[in-house]
Amino acid sequence: MSVTDSQRYLSTRGSSYGLSFEDVVLKGLAPDGGLFIPEAIPQLPEGWETKWRNYSFQELAFEIMALYVSPSEIPPEDMKDIINRSYSTFRSPDITPLVTLDESKQLHLLELFCGPTFAFKDVALQFLGNLFEYFLVRRNKGKTGKDRHQLVVIGATSGDTGSAAIYGLRGKQDASVFILHPKGKVSPIQEAQMTTVLDPNVHNLSVEGSFDDCQDMVKAMFGDPEMNKVYHLAAVNSINWARILAQMTYYVHSYFSLIKSPTYTQGKPVRFVVPSGNFGDILAGWFAKQMGLPAERLVIATNENDILDRFWRTGHYTKKAPQTDATDTQPGSVKATLSPAMDILVSSNFERLLWFLAFKIHGGDDDITKKRQRAGDIVWGWLDDLKSKGGFSVEPAVLEAAKQDLESERVSDSQTIDTIRDTYSTCYPPAPASSGTRGRSGGYILDPHSAVGVAASRRSIDRNPGTYHISLSTAHPAKFAHAVDLALSGQEGYHFDDVLPPEFVGLESKERRVIEVPAGEGWNAVRKIVDANVAV
Repeated sequence: MSVTDSQRYLSTRGSSYGLSFEDVVLKGLAPDGGLFIPEAIPQLPEGWETKWRNYSFQELAFEIMALYVSPSEIPPEDMKDIINRSYSTFRSPDITPLVTLDESKQLHLLELFCGPTFAFKDVALQFLGNLFEYFLVRRNKGKTGKDRHQLVVIGATSGDTGSAAIYGLRGKQDASVFILHPKGKVSPIQEAQMTTVLDPNVHNLSVEGSFDDCQDMVKAMFGDPEMNKVYHLAAVNSINWARILAQMTYYVHSYFSLIKSPTYTQGKPVRFVVPSGNFGDILAGWFAKQMGLPAERLVIATNENDILDRFWRTGHYTKKAPQTDATDTQPGSVKATLSPAMDILVSSNFERLLWFLAFKIHGGDDDITKKRQRAGDIVWGWLDDLKSKGGFSVEPAVLEAAKQDLESERVSDSQTIDTIRDTYSTCYPPAPASSGTRGRSGGYILDPHSAVGVAASRRSIDRNPGTYHISLSTAHPAKFAHAVDLALSGQEGYHFDDVLPPEFVGLESKERRVIEVPAGEGWNAVRKIVDANVAV
């Protein structure tokens, strides 16, 4: 079978051409430090809006993934089996149900937290875990002992990636998983979800520092030739292309859910609003839009760690202290907010968008290989400035190209609290009693990350009346008790116990296993932990 350009991959830094899907999934990060992207973005097939209209989530996932994964790599029946097993763990038959939050404003909420860890990252990481297993079983057929291919999966988490990765990989043969989280900077429930998993192949590392410190350690290990020589390293963060691919499905699925609803007016524009930290979730929507999904615009919703919002407003991508009056925030540091999964100084996946912007504006009229190389060189220069100077600026043409598809909003902690409270007191969408997102009054309860998205959505609605908005809800409110209680304590009909899923009851008192990584020891300390726990 022939392989299309969209089924071959290259690096955003300009090298690693012609790699297979299996190559990029198992490598995670390119040898030159770049991120993998498809050589071309495929278009949705002619007639997709009619043919796919009544497809299930799983059927849509298969059709979209087939555009990026050659059947010569993963036969169709095998891919369907991977997809079906991945989403059999979800609590909703729709996988990602769409809720009408405010009919008068045409505001809809996409509930992405119906997976086993109650966060949107389950959509990608249940799939990625089964994908790793599929490739390992195939590679290890008939092999024993040291001849077997062993994966060392390493990831950093600001909260939800860790538990979702662990639940996707726990108990998988020939895979060891090491998850780094910033000590004291994830919610108690998030920490408990990770550290109470006692499977022998799961290792939790508590790092003195920020999420960016954890992420830098992970990148350093992937960039170290010696470590890559000893271990087969694989990534679970959204730097892994398979995660972006898996997330494209819910943009298409929610679009169909919206246009099939009786309140939808044919032909009206649709916007997606995405709480954003590492830029992976909204990047999946950007790819869907480039493929032909009729989304008028994608709106980036950031918290007070606003590097993305500042870029879209100024064209400058700079590490600097967020706008805050806090006395504990140093220049170039991350501010702790009520939406901790978005407390990120530098958004890793932004590099992928930068490559496509550079290719579009600076590609020139040369042959395709030279255009790709030129884009990679430009991205390399920008990121070198980010590392050495703390930031870089793009030309007006590049910024305008970015604004064609995306715009941004910054939401403060106080605005987040106001949005949780206002939504609870004014939005009463029908839902199953077991959903855990309604108070006794019937009011809808948002988690703080989803509230950032809803706040940004309401601003976009004010600017664009008559436009349908789908705001992505990224986590269950029970994962962020402090913020929810801060907003709703004393409100009529609110009791936090009503929000708490049975899976969370007693979780924080269970036995834990965690390894401490002291401040200042760097990635070599993590290397020693890997050495001590993986036999080679």
